[in-house]
Amino acid sequence: MPLARRLTPFDAVAIGLGSMMGAGVFTVWGPAIGAAGSGLLVALVLAGIVAFCNATSSAQLAAAHPVSGGTYAYGRAELGPWWGFVAGWCFVIGKLASCAAMAMTVAAYLAPAAWQKPIAIAVVVLLTVVTCFGVTRTARVTQVLVAATLIGLVIVLAAAGAVLPHAAAAPLAAWSAYGVLQAAGLLFFAFAGYARIATMGEEVRDPGRTIPRAIVIALATALLVYLLVGAAVALTIGGVAAGTSSPLADVVGAAGWEAATPFVRAAATAAATGALLALLSGIGRTSLAMARERDLPALLARIDPRHSVPRAAQLAAGAVVVVVVLLADLRGAIGFSSFGVLLYYFIANVSAFVQRGSVRRYPKALQVLGAIGCLALAASLPPVAVLTGGAIVLVGVGVRAVRLALQRRHGGTPTA
Repeated sequence: MPLARRLTPFDAVAIGLGSMMGAGVFTVWGPAIGAAGSGLLVALVLAGIVAFCNATSSAQLAAAHPVSGGTYAYGRAELGPWWGFVAGWCFVIGKLASCAAMAMTVAAYLAPAAWQKPIAIAVVVLLTVVTCFGVTRTARVTQVLVAATLIGLVIVLAAAGAVLPHAAAAPLAAWSAYGVLQAAGLLFFAFAGYARIATMGEEVRDPGRTIPRAIVIALATALLVYLLVGAAVALTIGGVAAGTSSPLADVVGAAGWEAATPFVRAAATAAATGALLALLSGIGRTSLAMARERDLPALLARIDPRHSVPRAAQLAAGAVVVVVVLLADLRGAIGFSSFGVLLYYFIANVSAFVQRGSVRRYPKALQVLGAIGCLALAASLPPVAVLTGGAIVLVGVGVRAVRLALQRRHGGTPTA
């Protein structure tokens, strides 16, 4: 049963922005400044360049393959089932970690430490329920949350503008090439939301036209906002950001705008909530596509006939995120998420590179640059993230290989 095409171009842009304008813009500056020091803005531009290459590859692929599943579907179509599986598996595990990071960010801004785990779990459960009642409701909620986020960021930028003429920012540490690369990899966590548009290719009206435009518009808007916010953090509080979990609240505090701090916290909560909502929807759609090909349990391929959503896949994603919230911390979730998603986009760039004929929209040089950039940033992430992520990718590959071998042994036709 196909999904219903209900999303307008405005809905698609809102979902992409809802994913990108999430916890990253409020939380990633501390780890990024700790890694890059005075090279923060260089790292941000580098992350933006890689994201742009990935976005153009995703747009080109989505126009040619307007179905659910994102690079899982594109990799299968352009490179073969194994490439598609690795892309889908990396997406699912990386974005499950992102969901956990978003939920933990919501809890950090809403509750004291003792209550953060229960609050995070409650948020995951609530938003999982929302995703089970239709994609248009998801889009409407996301639009409201994006608006609240942008209002909060305007307050932060206004506060920075007020304090900048007499700011005494703490010095930033000296930069190194490795530190800039690692920071770019961490900052990529805040950019990756445009993939949510592509994963909903089966639900967007006129996908061949809408998806490429929505991806580029959402990414360009996010990059502009991040450049402004990153500069505000670096110029007003500087190196202090490396030791805080709420750098944007500190920017407002540096201006003496303590009365505005609750609004910034509310905006952070709205941003992380919107990103979590969009991410849960994207994971559900990729899980649906993988289940249709038997790369995940067939149960996840069921579509709820009333609301036209993959309800089983959404419920499974929510359950896994709850487990990750219980076991992980915010910093580790960001690094692990970036690793999985960078590998996912590496395959997207390779898939776009091999496309030929009239479906090509962008120069191959962009895809080469994107693929090299993804591998370089993934390898530069904290070693724990690289080793853990690599191990889980190999586990997924091993399980699929065993399944296919068992099918052959019992005389079945392997689905690979």
